[in-house]
Amino acid sequence: MKATGSALRLTILINESDMWHHKPLFQEIVHRAHQAGLAGASVFRGIEGFGASSLIHTTRLLSLSEDLPVEIVIVDAEDRIRAFLRQLDELLVGGMVVLDECQVTRYFADDAPQGADG
Repeated sequence: MKATGSALRLTILINESDMWHHKPLFQEIVHRAHQAGLAGASVFRGIEGFGASSLIHTTRLLSLSEDLPVEIVIVDAEDRIRAFLRQLDELLVGGMVVLDECQVTRYFADDAPQGADG
């Protein structure tokens, strides 16, 4: 079976070296998204990129591969995403947050629960 509907996609762009209380910031964001009951979160490590500093970070140069771009993507209902944004205000000191309206199609087995994970 499948279900479709409107949602909001939250994309957070930070650096791999960004920390929150001695642990990677991306881990804290995913942990908080899970605690908030959001439908899911995925973290993607970039192979090359640059930000406000204009310094290019790439896996091709060993000396610049220590601080690669990281993207965290969370998709859920708009009200749930907007409520979660308040937590990002506490966590982020740099980076970028992007919000996109989107259409979601979720696929699941006929006998699977249709909750946030389903």
